[in-house]
Amino acid sequence: MKSNNTAWYARRGAFARFAEVAPTSATLASVFAMSLLGGCSALLPSPPPPDNIYLLEARMASVPYSAPAPKRDLVLAVSMPRARAGFDTAQMVWVRQAHGLEVYSRNRWADTPARMLAPLLAEALERSGTFHAVVQTPSAVSATLRLDTELIRLQQDFSVRPSRVQFTLGAQLVDIGTRRVIASAEFDETENAATEDAYGGVRAANLALERLLARLTAFCAEHAP
Repeated sequence: MKSNNTAWYARRGAFARFAEVAPTSATLASVFAMSLLGGCSALLPSPPPPDNIYLLEARMASVPYSAPAPKRDLVLAVSMPRARAGFDTAQMVWVRQAHGLEVYSRNRWADTPARMLAPLLAEALERSGTFHAVVQTPSAVSATLRLDTELIRLQQDFSVRPSRVQFTLGAQLVDIGTRRVIASAEFDETENAATEDAYGGVRAANLALERLLARLTAFCAEHAP
């Protein structure tokens, strides 16, 4: 009996040592699952790079204002600009042939150009010193005149070299009391791009905008009663 007990204890000890080092089925399953996940992650496509986002803005100190006009004791309201079909979007538009609009895939404006224009128009008109005050609509301030604008075109034209940005804005000065259109005009500015890419178009658009703002403020000063 003693020898049998000794053999039994020896077999029990060997089994225990094997159990300590042998992986369980759960461990094997976990290792297998991790290897599958690692293989799948290697097969998944990498995420696309983030979009480049740009602002339509003007350095107001660089806006070439004309000679100061006599200041009117009038309040001018600047309404939110409208945009023509194809340009009411934050996507950056470019063309390479007549009648065809295309957009950049990874470059866009921070907002629609029409919405970014509104505060720029108001600031430029305020800095011109022509009016007693300039406000954006809607506003609780009672205004005498209203400036309505429409973004007709903002595109980078690649049918020429170097490419160029074409920026066109329509404007109407309206007497709010009588609802009469005092004056209307269309302003068009073109600026060559320094580089043949979206960023070159952004820089050209902002340079064209500065000249456009100068012409628009002169228009309002000339036709305000």
